[in-house]
Amino acid sequence: MKSTIVISLAACWLATTALAAPELAIIPQPQNIERAEGVFKLTPDLVIATDKVSKDTGKFLAERLRPATGYKIKTTSRKNPDQTLPGSVIILTTENASTNLGAEGYELSVTPGAVTIYAPTQAGLFYGAQTLLQLLPPEIFSAKVVKDFNWEIPGVKISDAPRFAWRGMLLDVSRHFFTKQEVEKTLDTMALYKLNTLHWHLVDDHGWRIEIKKYPKLTSVGAWRPGVGFGFPSNSTTAYRKDGLYGGYYTQKDIREVVAYAQKLHISIVPEIEMPGHSLAALKAYPQFGSGPGPFEIPLKAGVNRGIYSPGKPETFEFLQNVLTEVFGLFPGKYIHIGGDEVPRGTWTNDVASQALMKREGLKTQNELQSWFTRRMEKFINSRGKTLIGWSEIRQGGLAPNAALMDWIGGGRDAASTGHDVVMASTKYTYFNEYQSRDKKSEPLSSGAFVPLRNAYAFEPVPASLAPEFHGRILGAQGNLWTEFIPNQKIAEYMTYPRQLALAEVVWSPKETRDYEGFLRRLKVN
Repeated sequence: MKSTIVISLAACWLATTALAAPELAIIPQPQNIERAEGVFKLTPDLVIATDKVSKDTGKFLAERLRPATGYKIKTTSRKNPDQTLPGSVIILTTENASTNLGAEGYELSVTPGAVTIYAPTQAGLFYGAQTLLQLLPPEIFSAKVVKDFNWEIPGVKISDAPRFAWRGMLLDVSRHFFTKQEVEKTLDTMALYKLNTLHWHLVDDHGWRIEIKKYPKLTSVGAWRPGVGFGFPSNSTTAYRKDGLYGGYYTQKDIREVVAYAQKLHISIVPEIEMPGHSLAALKAYPQFGSGPGPFEIPLKAGVNRGIYSPGKPETFEFLQNVLTEVFGLFPGKYIHIGGDEVPRGTWTNDVASQALMKREGLKTQNELQSWFTRRMEKFINSRGKTLIGWSEIRQGGLAPNAALMDWIGGGRDAASTGHDVVMASTKYTYFNEYQSRDKKSEPLSSGAFVPLRNAYAFEPVPASLAPEFHGRILGAQGNLWTEFIPNQKIAEYMTYPRQLALAEVVWSPKETRDYEGFLRRLKVN
């Protein structure tokens, strides 16, 4: 793997040996877990044996075990399920695995003689391997050899599968830029805690971060601003180019490499290309698609800004469709996020083209105009085999027929009850850019809200008043890291952990097994 997992907060390390039986420090908590007799010891002659289709998963586990142990771990293919191998062996196999485990479930057995992970899919085997890593002492995450160490795994039987299909994390790289390597490090930690969706916020007022070959000024102009902004000193970041402008972007080659890296970790990436609002970086580069007087400038502070796309200009849709066509070619996943939040719709009042459109289409309100815009974009997105997803505000004026909703300020229950898929992302529980402590002086700067670890763990994605027949419409939930006040990776990690781990347990583990005090013991908060 290109990067190693390094979690800066000591509270995030899992200390199995410090806990009394039968509690094991696994996050997220498995669905079913039973302690067994004895321990399995990793030894220098360790072999990882797989069936033919599981070679890559076996290599992944070997690569994770090798740095700390120093063992030259071999991987081999078993010719048949009954083949015995000498020495200590870890077996990864899809053969004879129960299909009842689902697409991401697994069974893990640890005895003194062997470790065996069964799963019907590679995703399940991968998550079983992540659980196995957490059963080892925390020293297993060392990037350097830990000498003269006793690598023991307690005897256990685990049967496990996730509660929700969408277990996500949003990373905003528009307000402040994060390198490809930093994004991959984020993916590493997500994978350890069985999160499977990165919502990559690539576009906003403050910077356009994805290369679009048809429109090169999106990155040559839209990816850069005069300074770091947001009240931060210039030395709070290193994302400067030689002429002193701040920002950055990912080439299409970078994007493909990150997507491929994520796929190895069984993580799907959902790109967000904001429209019709939060578009000043794009309009700085191509003002002809905007609504309002202009000029359009990239802001240096937080807040809702006035520049938005004009839905009354046919060329606006030509531009956006061309952009998305290139995006479709980079991201193989099902969903395309179009944002749709915090649109300053009043700007359309003075836009002649938009007013003419409203009259022509019989639209009475600005909400209806945004809904018309979203529906038009949805038809294009659907025509390419993708599904549109947007923030809560895309409901206003009428939700597009096939759209999924990402609920941050309400509307999730109503959308689900009318047959739309929903991802829950409540500000009260999942906004990890907000303060973790009431002692704001000791915390990094934030916008002012308070989202403690207890809140993150208490989150329940399924609305209490949602009828049971619609529960399946709640795809899951995600944590959100908006970076207005997060100019570098160090602060990003501080704000993310350990709240991300709480969210990981919310979306994976059975609701009835959730126990905050037990979670804290497993987290080992001192």
